[in-house]
Amino acid sequence: MLYGLAVAIRNWLYDSDIFKSESFNIPIISVGNLAVGGTGKTPHTEFIISFLRNSYKTALLSRGYKRTTKGFRLADETSDSRIIGDEPFQLYRKFSDLTVAVDENRVNGVKQLLEAVPDLGVIVLDDAFQHRAIQPGISILLTDYSNLYSRDHLLPGGFLRENKNGSKRADIIIVTKCPSELHAIDMRIIETELKIRTNQYLFFSSVDYNHLLPVFKPNTNSNMSLEELKNAQVGVVLMSGIASPLPMYLEIKKYTTMLKTIYFEDHHAFQPEDFYKLQNVFDKLTTETKMVIVTEKDAARLVTCSNYPEILKSSTYYLPIKIKILQNQEHIFIQKITAYVNENSRNCRLFTSTPKTQS
Repeated sequence: MLYGLAVAIRNWLYDSDIFKSESFNIPIISVGNLAVGGTGKTPHTEFIISFLRNSYKTALLSRGYKRTTKGFRLADETSDSRIIGDEPFQLYRKFSDLTVAVDENRVNGVKQLLEAVPDLGVIVLDDAFQHRAIQPGISILLTDYSNLYSRDHLLPGGFLRENKNGSKRADIIIVTKCPSELHAIDMRIIETELKIRTNQYLFFSSVDYNHLLPVFKPNTNSNMSLEELKNAQVGVVLMSGIASPLPMYLEIKKYTTMLKTIYFEDHHAFQPEDFYKLQNVFDKLTTETKMVIVTEKDAARLVTCSNYPEILKSSTYYLPIKIKILQNQEHIFIQKITAYVNENSRNCRLFTSTPKTQS
C-alpha cells in the first residue's frame, strides 16, 4: 500500500503538470512495461529498430542497467556489457549503424545525443514507461500473455512497478509471447480484460526461434538449426540469466531428451564459481555430443568474461529470437510507427539508399 501510494503521488504530480515532462524536437519512441521484467522488451526494441534504421539515423537510449559506469556514455569499439549494460551492448553488437547511448538521466541523455549526433532522426527509449521526465511521441507498453498486467499486483506482492491504470498512458499495447495460433476470440477477450481505450492500439506478438549461433566465433565452426540438434542427439546445458527462461527451455526441450538447466537472476554478472558449476554439469552429460546454450542477452555478457572456460567456448551457442506480430498486423504496426516518425522527423530523408521493403 505504501509503495502504491508513493507511485500514485508521483504520477499525479506529473499528470497535474506540477512535475514537468520535457519534450524534444525529434521523434521519440518509448518501449517499456508495467511489470519489472520478462515481457520481451529487448527483442521488441530490436524489432522496432530493425525497420527504423532502414530510413532514419536511429539511436537507442537506455539506462544501462547494472553497468559499472555512471552518467552519459556513447557506445564505441571499447564498449562492453560492463560499461554500457548487457541489453544496449547486445543491440550495439547487432546493428553496426545504430547509435547506442546510456544515461540514467534520460533528459540529459537525449540532450547529449542531439549534440553528439546532429543529424539524428529518431530516438528509441529502452525501458522508459515509468520515466516520465520525458514526453515521448509514441509510448509502447508490453505485457506478457501468461501474466497480463490486469491479473498482476503491485510490488512486492506482485510484479507491477505501478498500478495497472498506468496503462492509460500507452499509445500502443502489445501482448507478448502469445501462442502462434492464438484465436481471434481469445484476442477479443484479452482486449476486453485490458480495457483498451479508443485512442489505443492493441497488437499481439509471438516469438520465433532462429538458428543457434556461436558465442565465441573464432572458436566455433558453424551455425546449427534446432532440428540438427535433434538429429545429432545433442545433450544440452541451458544457462540463463534472464527474467523468464521458461519459453526458451520449452522450445529447446522439443529437440533434446538430455537437457540440464542453470538459472540465475536477470542481468546476472557471471562469476568464476558459476563457470565451475557449468563445467561440472556439462561434464556429467552422457551424450557423445554436447553443448551449452544461452540467451542472446547472456551471450553479450559472456563475450567479456575472460575466465569463461576455454574448453567450453567451441561448444557454447546462443539462441536468437525474432518477434512476429500476429494476425498479419505487422505492416499496420510498422506503418503507425513510421507515420509518426515521418510527420515529426527533422530529417525525413537521411539515407540515399532505398529503404528495405517491409512485409
